[in-house]
Amino acid sequence: MEIDEWWPNLSDSAREWLIANNGDAVPATILDEIVAAGGVMNDEANWVGESGPDGFFLSDEATDWIEASANDEI
Repeated sequence: MEIDEWWPNLSDSAREWLIANNGDAVPATILDEIVAAGGVMNDEANWVGESGPDGFFLSDEATDWIEASANDEI
């Protein structure tokens, strides 16, 4: 499931956090909510970025999508 499919299933607070912190490492609680909302974490998902010592990051495509959504450009 891609970001435009699971985004509406997130809580308002999760969407607000993702908008306010776009590009930052995603906390485990938000990531858990994304997965529960239908976001499947695999290499084919356009929203999955890098994961490392600093945490999990959304892809550039996902951060661009969130910015566009926040600006009512979707």
